[in-house]
Amino acid sequence: MESIFGTDGIRAKANQYPIIPEVAVNVGRAVAAVLKTNNRSRIFIGKDGRLSGDMLEAALASGICSAGADACLAGIIPTPAIAYLARANKADAGIVVSASHNPFEDNGIKIFSSQGYKLDKAIEERIEKMVLGDDKSFIPASARQVGTVSSVADAEEQYARFLKAGLEKTKDLKNLRLVLDCSNGATSTVAPRVFSELGADVTMLANKPDGKNINEDCGSQHIESMQQEVRKKGADTGLAFDGDGDRLIAVDENGDPITGDHILAICAMHLKQAGMLKNNLVVSTVMSNVGLINALKEMGIRHIVTDVGDRYVLDAMRKNGAVLGGEDSGHMIFLDHHTSGDGIMTALRLLEPMLAAGEPLSSLRRIITVYPQVLKNVRVTTKTDIYKFPEIADAIKSVENHLGDQGRVLVRYSGTQPLCRIMVEGPDPDETRRLCQDIVDVVSEKLGE
Repeated sequence: MESIFGTDGIRAKANQYPIIPEVAVNVGRAVAAVLKTNNRSRIFIGKDGRLSGDMLEAALASGICSAGADACLAGIIPTPAIAYLARANKADAGIVVSASHNPFEDNGIKIFSSQGYKLDKAIEERIEKMVLGDDKSFIPASARQVGTVSSVADAEEQYARFLKAGLEKTKDLKNLRLVLDCSNGATSTVAPRVFSELGADVTMLANKPDGKNINEDCGSQHIESMQQEVRKKGADTGLAFDGDGDRLIAVDENGDPITGDHILAICAMHLKQAGMLKNNLVVSTVMSNVGLINALKEMGIRHIVTDVGDRYVLDAMRKNGAVLGGEDSGHMIFLDHHTSGDGIMTALRLLEPMLAAGEPLSSLRRIITVYPQVLKNVRVTTKTDIYKFPEIADAIKSVENHLGDQGRVLVRYSGTQPLCRIMVEGPDPDETRRLCQDIVDVVSEKLGE
């Protein structure tokens, strides 16, 4: 049977295999069985507010209890909060019910270790074998050992306190006017709480989740409303999170986007100047813009490039002793503070150099000259090796030869959706769009629905 785990846990249409209660029960059992360390283990569960979240939360909790562990329900709370809560409360694991930036019809299950890290592949495979029935070693708890379910009343308070405690230079934001877009997701209550308690003048957008409006024309994937509100309010910056709160895309006071690559460059410069950029190193993925590569080189900062996915960024950071890494999508990791990408923490860390320099983000963003980048998606029926199709390989090679050292091409499958992603960078916007479309046309013909 095909693996149910993708690059970021399990994700699919809600109430369709594998995102169904029966599988969730087995996931709960398997996580408890594989990761519990004593006879009375605890596992934290959080969710992002999708309509199907209650259903999956209940199924996971049932599975956990049947394995003799206790399920601790943190409610609607960002993914990185569960990573923190599991570690801080010495739990055996953390589970998040979320499909991140996907539409509300989707949902997913992410798992964190007791140390707040996403699971390594070997442990994930052990859990998957038990979920799919390939490992028959699971023994249900006896009637006397069945676990319990409880609510974590202060989960949001614990997380908010953690975010504020590690950021001494952003204790006072009273002179800042901020627009927050919470994507009608998991940050909808905790984000305004954190920034307001730090003294900022906060205007809220998309912070009223109804189970169906998560990521709908809002959040880090759709910043248009936030751009307009920043200009209208004369705000210092806008901060947009994705549905589960592990990403950030910002805009400056003019409404111009501050992407993940901008954030990496700005924070790298600030940390280096402060003598806090451990090993003078930044990690990013192959999706980062050529402009970031050039900016880091000009600052004399070492740079490691990984495959797409925060899992790979984090692995490289831990292996090479980096404290800063991330993706252009806005998924940043500040390993001196947290084990996971965290949108609110990223926002606070982005404000630090702005406050320290006394300059607006429009000035700081000039540290990187972004090459025009075009990214298009083709919905596919199967994820066959792209280079098995000579026509696709020839189209890619033709564009690469045309661009030379003035751009690049990246064609890859999404790890969480049935999409082939085609990205082209080049010096001229119109030409870059045309070259990207040339590849899209061939991929659509050979692989498209």
